[in-house]
Amino acid sequence: MNLADAINLGCACQTLQPNRLREQLETSPALGGLTARLAESHPHLFSASAVFLDPGVQQQIVMAVQTLERVIALPAWHAQALERANPIAALDWGPAGVFMGYDFHLAADGPKLIEINSNAGGALLNAALARAHRACCTGFEPLFDPADTLQRLDDVFVAMFRAEWQSQRGDAPLRNVLIVDDAPGEQYLAPEFQMAHALFAAHGLIAEVVDARELQWRDGALWHPALPDGMPVDLVYNRLTDFYLQDSGHDALQQAYRAGAAVVTPHPRTHALYADKRNLIALSDAALLETWGVSESDRAVLRQVVPATQRVTVDNANDLWTRRRTLFFKPAAGFGARAAYRGDKLTRRVWGEILAGDYVAQTTVPPSERQVSADGVTTLLKLDLRAYTYRGQVQLLAARTWSGQTTNFRTEGGGFSPVVVLPAATPLPETLPFQA
Repeated sequence: MNLADAINLGCACQTLQPNRLREQLETSPALGGLTARLAESHPHLFSASAVFLDPGVQQQIVMAVQTLERVIALPAWHAQALERANPIAALDWGPAGVFMGYDFHLAADGPKLIEINSNAGGALLNAALARAHRACCTGFEPLFDPADTLQRLDDVFVAMFRAEWQSQRGDAPLRNVLIVDDAPGEQYLAPEFQMAHALFAAHGLIAEVVDARELQWRDGALWHPALPDGMPVDLVYNRLTDFYLQDSGHDALQQAYRAGAAVVTPHPRTHALYADKRNLIALSDAALLETWGVSESDRAVLRQVVPATQRVTVDNANDLWTRRRTLFFKPAAGFGARAAYRGDKLTRRVWGEILAGDYVAQTTVPPSERQVSADGVTTLLKLDLRAYTYRGQVQLLAARTWSGQTTNFRTEGGGFSPVVVLPAATPLPETLPFQA
């Protein structure tokens, strides 16, 4: 057991103070009162305990992301992914997609890729949470963020959106950004939309949070009434889970995207290339990857990182049912653990629904654990890690802790947790510099 595991399993330390969290969340007058509202509406969104990570595991995650990006960039990969996707995914206007999310479980022999998300929420919330934990007490800051990267993350995030704009529009000035979802005020992560609005405004951009159904397509441009008269939409920060813009309420956005009239990020192509769960099948098929020209070193990384995954079909149904206790079943186009099932919990009724749907079966990798304290009682919660990335560069590592079959924000003591990467060869101190 390494030091990070020893702390995660043996120390229910807490490093979050409400006043520090408020300082980091309410960074503008427009965000005033956000902390109190979250405490009432999202009581289990933030954990008071950080998750500790061995530096070697961090390096493995970085290497895995870089390897995955190289493979996904291959022409053969594009061909197989786009062949089964909605035709709109064939459009390539240049943007790569903001806030990619690579989710990992930590096994004894290293991190295992559970899924890739092309619309990963929580980055702004996690950045604020990490800064709040970092400021908890004397002696913790150098351990938590030795390179002082957290203080620069807002600039990094805005630069990412500007890079998306420039990849499609070149040197034209970016004037406005719309944060778009269906009924955005009703979404669970609606508070993050408010934070994105404040972040863009602080960097000199006109920003609005709007309902996708209010967008208008006319005269070859995308419009919304919230923008000043005569100003079409420049960039859409797309939080929709209608990944191919197929719903009738999204017609205006779809037409604008097809015409390249607005920069949309993330977009249908990103979902097809990265987030379709059927991609995990190819990533775990070493023989197929070899025929595509993937190097032996990259195949070795994927063998280590990607659990074996296969499509659920009528032909292999009996075999998969027999082995179900070792498998996890996910819908090909799913997200947020919706309609995903642990095989050891399957009923015959649910199995019938899986066979009737479009599912993949992934070898189960049990999540590791973090000891936390809730109302004075210590307990072990499951944890997973997310790497927020852009064009293969890891911008932020964050964790989620929970109890139950799939990840959730309903667990006392659980929620988003910042990740502390320990220095190499750090001895376990007699007294840890934070609250127990």
